[in-house]
Amino acid sequence: MPSQRRAAITGSGVFTPSQIITNDELVVAFNAYADRQNALHADAIAAGERDAIPQSSAGFIKSASGIEQRHVLDKAGVLDPDRMYPRLAPRPDDAPCQMAEMAVAACTDALAQAGVDAGEIDAVICAASNHERAYPAIAIEIQDLLGTGGFAFDMNVACSSATFGIQAAADMIRAGSIRRAIVVNPEICSAHLEWRDRDCHFIFGDVCTALVLEAEDLAQSDHFVIRSTRCATQFSNNIRNNDGFLRRTRDAMDDRRDMQFVQNGRKVFKEVLPMVSRHIADHMADEGVAPDDLKRLWLHQANKAMNDFIGKKVLGRVPDPAEQPNILQDYANTSSAGSIIAFTKYSADLGPGDTGLICSFGAGYSVGSVLVTRA
Repeated sequence: MPSQRRAAITGSGVFTPSQIITNDELVVAFNAYADRQNALHADAIAAGERDAIPQSSAGFIKSASGIEQRHVLDKAGVLDPDRMYPRLAPRPDDAPCQMAEMAVAACTDALAQAGVDAGEIDAVICAASNHERAYPAIAIEIQDLLGTGGFAFDMNVACSSATFGIQAAADMIRAGSIRRAIVVNPEICSAHLEWRDRDCHFIFGDVCTALVLEAEDLAQSDHFVIRSTRCATQFSNNIRNNDGFLRRTRDAMDDRRDMQFVQNGRKVFKEVLPMVSRHIADHMADEGVAPDDLKRLWLHQANKAMNDFIGKKVLGRVPDPAEQPNILQDYANTSSAGSIIAFTKYSADLGPGDTGLICSFGAGYSVGSVLVTRA
């Protein structure tokens, strides 16, 4: 097989859960929970031994994040003030797991767009911020359900998982070890969000995205050539989830706060924004791409203010909404899938020779960027 083939993105797919929680609905449930907890602990609050849980509001959520709604796999469990997390039915081992089921739906659409049969795929990379089991790999189950060949493996680089997965697949195509791959990102973020924490209860939603990557000379449909990829990491505790298989060995089976998503938002803003802006600018400069050459920025969909800051730094001006499309108002933060949703929904209008950049960033810290050009 020839080496140094260029890789191309030839198909994309998005599985979107049908259930939607609006900010107004979320606030009603959260405030009911807060009222109950404040009443239950009224004496401790009055004695100054415990802080009262403040009320949330749709206006607070919108101004803090730009989010207006989110899609979830289970709405009822999240909105139950006595529960405040999704209720997903257990499945027997011989039934598809939740992540694999989502993945098959997204991958099927991506394969159809690419005009590729599942049997022609050489590798499946399931890249997500959490995986519902340790082994066997979710990716291998997806491989089995789709009927793809070759091999499959899971990857976790939190919110950067998709772009890191793209780089891994593109590198294998360039090296000649595979011809085609699927990078799929099933994100069930509702299950690792603490819906009872006012500072973050609105952040996440559920979704699954998938991309088909092929050696460019095999592409049968309209496609984007992957011009260059770049990934970077820098350790930080400011976004963390301490759940894991060693939990019971530490006698930590209680519903502890640090076993869900935890972040120090102010430090994340202060440290991640310059890191990502510099990463993108350096990547573009090294590839000879000037700000005016960039037709589209598909950024990680975590927070509108973060994207506005990064877009302005990268382009040297306030981006036009069409240049930097946001989807988080409809999907909320979907971890690694966010930038891929934006790419899928806002890329068809680009013409031959137009260049864009996909970027995701988050816990780690991690940041991945992918420069693409419309063929």
